[in-house]
Amino acid sequence: MAVPKRKQSSARQNKRRSNVWKLKAPALVTCPKCGELKAPHKVCLNCGSYNGKEVLKKEA
Repeated sequence: MAVPKRKQSSARQNKRRSNVWKLKAPALVTCPKCGELKAPHKVCLNCGSYNGKEVLKKEA
C-alpha cells in the first residue's frame, strides 16, 4: 500500500485547493427598455419592466 513519505505542508495543500472556491461573475443582460444592466429573468430595478411590460410603477 502506498504511503506518503512526508506530511504535505499546509501551504502546498492550500495551493492545490485554491482553484476550488473561485467565484464566478454574475450573469448580466441589458434591459431592452432602458439599457441598464440587470440580472436575467428578473424585473429591471431602473425602469420596472419585465418582458416588455411595466411591472413596477416608478416615480419620476
